[in-house]
Amino acid sequence: MRASFTARGGCLRATSRLAGACLVLLPLTACLVGPDFKKPPAPVAEKYLKARGLDHGAADYRTWWKAFNDPVLDRLIEIAYAQNLPLLSAGTRVIEARAALGVAIGELYPQSQQATGGLTYIGESRTDPFSSQFGQRYFWRDTLGLAVLWELDFWGKFRRGVESADAAYLASIATYDDVLVTLLGDVTTTYIGIRTTQRQIEIAQENVVKQRKSLQVARDRYTGGIASKLPVYQAENVLGQTESAIPQLQIQLDKGLNALRLLLGMPPQSLDELLSGARGIPVPPASIAVGIPADLVRRRPDIRAAELAAASQSAQVGIAEADLYPAFSLTGSFGAAASTIRRSTLADMFTGRAITFGFGPSFSWNILNYGQITNTVRVQDAKLQGLLVDYQNTVLKAQKEVEDGLATYRDSQVQVAYLRQSVAAAEKALEIALIEFTLGTRDFTPVLTAEQNLYTAQNDLAIASGNVSAGLTSVFRALGGGWQIREGDDFVPPPVREEMRARTNWGNLLPPVEQAPRTPGLPSSKDIGPLIRPPEW
Repeated sequence: MRASFTARGGCLRATSRLAGACLVLLPLTACLVGPDFKKPPAPVAEKYLKARGLDHGAADYRTWWKAFNDPVLDRLIEIAYAQNLPLLSAGTRVIEARAALGVAIGELYPQSQQATGGLTYIGESRTDPFSSQFGQRYFWRDTLGLAVLWELDFWGKFRRGVESADAAYLASIATYDDVLVTLLGDVTTTYIGIRTTQRQIEIAQENVVKQRKSLQVARDRYTGGIASKLPVYQAENVLGQTESAIPQLQIQLDKGLNALRLLLGMPPQSLDELLSGARGIPVPPASIAVGIPADLVRRRPDIRAAELAAASQSAQVGIAEADLYPAFSLTGSFGAAASTIRRSTLADMFTGRAITFGFGPSFSWNILNYGQITNTVRVQDAKLQGLLVDYQNTVLKAQKEVEDGLATYRDSQVQVAYLRQSVAAAEKALEIALIEFTLGTRDFTPVLTAEQNLYTAQNDLAIASGNVSAGLTSVFRALGGGWQIREGDDFVPPPVREEMRARTNWGNLLPPVEQAPRTPGLPSSKDIGPLIRPPEW
């Protein structure tokens, strides 16, 4: 129901009558049109296909990156959490959603309250038949009062609005958590890529040293007249190919460092000091726990965000449907006015004679809307159905990402085992080939082949080792861990909060740093909340 009234001045008797009429109509606000949101069924498997032999028990993924036992990685995570700009942007959208929720809650109360008043000097026309008949052409007139507009929520339009804004607020938090999970995964993956590339450069440099020794042997044999210059050219060819790989790997390393700086919210600057300390590719733990897909649905923030987006849209259907029904209004006016006509004075407005008021019920109904409202409801319902499907697809996508990560992690481990055998064999082959070539029992071809095979096997081993750690990172990232670290922290850092407070009055929505609540409006470890929150303006 929609009701509105305008008040000017004050009259106790009129106020009591108007309040009585409101009390009669308020019980009618129990109606709530539109669908109540129901969580759609999620297509969830009983267990992961690639998790055979792994622990299916529940685990705490709050700080999953610590499983690599790499202090440099731990420090990078801390810096990224504090300085990453996309995460900060997501935090500001949480604050925006909180303010929007306050706007929606405000619609449940008188939507407009205005103190009105005016002092006007009037000169009336002598030829206007509607002019004052009191004979006084020039006079003063003043008014003073209070104007209030209130639309009562008969069909639940505003309650659905609060429900929608509340779900949107929680969805913004879930989206923030998803950005945080993505950030943690990106930092870890980028760091693993940097360490892998550094190891590849080291391997290339080590092989350059070995190949230069082989080239020197070939040159010595040519100088001594024992062999032709063909082995020298062949050795130079292989050496040049290996040396050329180093600049290409350096380009890859520089790009990785640039990506890491962006994730850390840092301008171009040296990261040598930050990356010093731990060396080598981060080593994954001996065993991991992956749980079951049902746990995934509860933990992944993007799944929560998809569900809450659908819940918010479900309320929009009710908001649109409320326009199909009549809007009942309660109008009233209270005020005082005085003028200087005849023997009156402006001071008379403070007497009982100057009080004017009136009130009564009314209604309006858009009966000839040409199907526009009905089609608006259909539009909102179609959007809801699309979001329900998106939720189910998000659940499927999450399980697919876990399976992809497990496949990379498990199969790369097998690859590493084979490549270690290959490297060991290549090292022995090169050793024997060099001895035989030095003794003159073999030509230089086996040496070249052994050098190329050794470099390829070592390089592939480094890549596969990095893939094991990167695959495990993908598993943890797909399992939705890490967002829990924001519990106890605000969504924007203190300097940004103070900057916003200096620009706008945020009140309790954004209190001073020393009074700032931690993750306001949220219970610990869960993104759930009451359907309607107290006013937050």
